[in-house]
Amino acid sequence: MSKKDLIDAVSRDCELTKDKATAVVDAVLGHIKSALKDGSEVRLPDFGTFKVSARKEREGRNPSTGATIKIPASKVAKFTPAKGLKDALN
Repeated sequence: MSKKDLIDAVSRDCELTKDKATAVVDAVLGHIKSALKDGSEVRLPDFGTFKVSARKEREGRNPSTGATIKIPASKVAKFTPAKGLKDALN
């Protein structure tokens, strides 16, 4: 499902115009992104949890030359599905 498909589904299910549905989807995604930037977790019952995880600096290899390179430390978003979502899939 693409973002456009999600907007179409929200528009149809909530009886909103596509412009309003786009605003809703953008607002939700923006608030999730903002909370993750602040280091907070976002918990959605029966769906899952979004959180930020820190990766340490590590060594890697350049695949074309085989040379060893240092990969800098970074933060990444992680998603852990809730039991309700897992049960719905199985």
